[in-house]
Amino acid sequence: MSDYKMTIGIECHVQLNTKTKLFSGVDNDAVDKEPNSCVSPIDYALPGMLPVLNKAAVEKAVRAGAAMNCAINLTSRFDRKHYYYPDLPKGYQISQMYKPIIGAGEVHLPDGTSVKIEHAHLEEDAGKLTHFEKYSLVDLNRAGTPLIEIVSMPDIHSAAQARLYCEELHRLMVYADVTNGDLYQGNMRFDVNISVSNSDKLGTRAEIKNLNSFRSVERAAEYEFERQVKLLKKGEAVKQETRGWNDTTGKTTAQRSKEEAQDYRYMPEPDVPPIVLTQDFVDKIINSMPTMPDTYRAKFEILNLDISEREAIINQPILAQRLAEVCDKNSKLAARVAHWFSGTLLAEENIEKDFKLATGEELTELSQMVEDGKLSSTAGKEVFIKLYDKKNTSKSPETLAKEMNLLQENDESVLEQIIEEVLTAPECAKAADDVRQGEMKAIGFLVGQVMKKSKGKANPATVNELIRKKLS
Repeated sequence: MSDYKMTIGIECHVQLNTKTKLFSGVDNDAVDKEPNSCVSPIDYALPGMLPVLNKAAVEKAVRAGAAMNCAINLTSRFDRKHYYYPDLPKGYQISQMYKPIIGAGEVHLPDGTSVKIEHAHLEEDAGKLTHFEKYSLVDLNRAGTPLIEIVSMPDIHSAAQARLYCEELHRLMVYADVTNGDLYQGNMRFDVNISVSNSDKLGTRAEIKNLNSFRSVERAAEYEFERQVKLLKKGEAVKQETRGWNDTTGKTTAQRSKEEAQDYRYMPEPDVPPIVLTQDFVDKIINSMPTMPDTYRAKFEILNLDISEREAIINQPILAQRLAEVCDKNSKLAARVAHWFSGTLLAEENIEKDFKLATGEELTELSQMVEDGKLSSTAGKEVFIKLYDKKNTSKSPETLAKEMNLLQENDESVLEQIIEEVLTAPECAKAADDVRQGEMKAIGFLVGQVMKKSKGKANPATVNELIRKKLS
């Protein structure tokens, strides 16, 4: 298959997390709500009902555009996309075909590559059909939900890169507070357009619809590439069509022939005026944007983290923010906190954790306690986990360390007394003589006996140094 190259463009539908729908004032969050309970006369398309544009959806669209380094069009307009589905009572969808609100841009991926954005437009979602053996039920709770549809250029040439792009797009939309980002609930859905060719000319594309996991995007692209290559090698043509993905079988199946723009009979939407923005309005939104993933990546370079470790932290915006706060104070302390985040907090399944609990100051303090020898590295992890335990009421790392009896003993006078007791014990005589004779491996046994006698509270480094001095 090396002679053939895949080319992928991805359309991503992002459900905006506004309080109300795009053109009506009803609840936009229909999760766990009764079917058809979040619907207005506008969503039912009753005669005489006129849509009123939700300003918050426009603001979210601008934020999404800024997150993708896109141009924001100060003038945009809506169009009617005509088609009939039982879950869209109007018989058309209000979308933006000719003058979208978001122009060209570029998404930078963690591996250093990038994918160009052609445009992104505002539109309303359709409802939901639930199919049974002899009938189907319609739920219009989702009808009228505000979406932005992000259309990439065909810049992707592997299934792995397609997944990487979707993962980064998800991060950007969550960081920008555009969407809740719950893939299970369909907050983001991916349509993968893939064509295969063994020349510079693009092949016939097939579109795989409504993928709602990164793994599905990658698997579906891999399967579809292999399917199209097999057809081409047999001299058969690839049909331009819409295909569905079955996650259980790992295969795509034909659904319908692929419609083109002219099939939808687009026309300007007469009931919704054009969106006219001022540059001040756009600048104000852009200036309110939070720190984005690329900025964190640049800041964390000094920590020399593995890419997987870094991305695991950046996947949780609050953790990335906290790590940046520690990094601004001391990069050595921040590296330890980063390892705690990736290797302990994100891997720990036995506590009821809340990523918002610990502050940057507390994390800096805890890391400094380990650095200063007040806590062993193991004890530091135990206190760290406790900081993120919802049941914890004592926030200070030092208070927690005292409560957990984990503070290391660094008082040399106290340690010397314990060391004396250990060195005079009959079972330690041979090890002590070995150290006096220069066999320094034996010192480990003596340090272990001191640690045991101090119930783990002695500082091993200090104990090691004191024993060396005493036996030299």
